[in-house]
Amino acid sequence: MDEVEVVVAHSERATLRVGDVFLKVDPDRTRMDVEVDAMDLAPVPTPAVLWRKPPVLAIAAVPGTALGRLGEPSSASTAAWAAAGAALRKLHDAPLPPRSGRAGRSVVALAAELDGECERLVTNGLLPVDLVTRNRQVAEAALRPWTPAFTHGDLQIAHVFVDGDEITGIIDWSEAGQGDALYDLATLTLGHEEHLDDVVAGYGTDVDLEVIRAWWSLRSLLGVRWLIEHGFDPFAPGCEVDVLKSRM
Repeated sequence: MDEVEVVVAHSERATLRVGDVFLKVDPDRTRMDVEVDAMDLAPVPTPAVLWRKPPVLAIAAVPGTALGRLGEPSSASTAAWAAAGAALRKLHDAPLPPRSGRAGRSVVALAAELDGECERLVTNGLLPVDLVTRNRQVAEAALRPWTPAFTHGDLQIAHVFVDGDEITGIIDWSEAGQGDALYDLATLTLGHEEHLDDVVAGYGTDVDLEVIRAWWSLRSLLGVRWLIEHGFDPFAPGCEVDVLKSRM
């Protein structure tokens, strides 16, 4: 009998694996609707939806292995990273989905959220003031007008699966929707700056590297407190706090 593996679990949602089936438990039905709709619309490999009975969504495992993990060296080839960039370009060029996604927050709302979070990080003693101040300055470059694209919204490298040099599946679409394409590129390469050139080469067009680096700072600043409160460790080697330190 297959064992039940807890893939991720926190107060908002949980994902379990039983054999070749993933069970996603999420009380937010809107997030589940977004995920199913996005996988149906996305022109890239996605998991097959087996069934859904809110608050549970069952999807099939995709073949291959994850492109990598935050905080760990990636064993994937240069060509695999370039293929991830090419898949992202295909997604970003696709017709827009109906909803705004995680990468589609307005500049005004995002700036206000960022400033509030920076204040809390310092006030609560989670990060030194000079580290926060410097990365807030770097993050400013991401707060600019952008053309909406079909974005994944949470394209961590653990969500991209490869077999050799081929992309076999992209998972976890609950944050998908209209948004800033460079947010996806930054999320994919967060903590793996050494593969940024490979991804951009596969993406196939000029991108503003300063904005990608700004998104690294912005995403990390917004993530540190949430990660701590949900049982994750942003201070682990190669993770969010190290990303912030690399901008000093």
